[in-house]
Amino acid sequence: MGFRLPGKFTAKQGAEARSVPKGYLAVYVGEAQKKRFMVPISYLKSPSFQNLLIQAEEEFGFDHPMGGLTIPCTEEAFIDVIRSLNSL
Repeated sequence: MGFRLPGKFTAKQGAEARSVPKGYLAVYVGEAQKKRFMVPISYLKSPSFQNLLIQAEEEFGFDHPMGGLTIPCTEEAFIDVIRSLNSL
């Protein structure tokens, strides 16, 4: 399984929102500018991904400002977690 790296765009809502393929979850990651990643829903059962979800819940609760799941970590840290999941 893999994940889709984002294009060079910032997260937008409304008419510019992009659809999410079946079996994937849209996740917004970053500090100043959020980038959108598509991750397989199978990652939800991974302990390392669940730790990211716990961080998101602690910071945002269930009100995510981007309209999707926002994870409060750097893009580099997120990519490291995803790479470790891909190597399993």
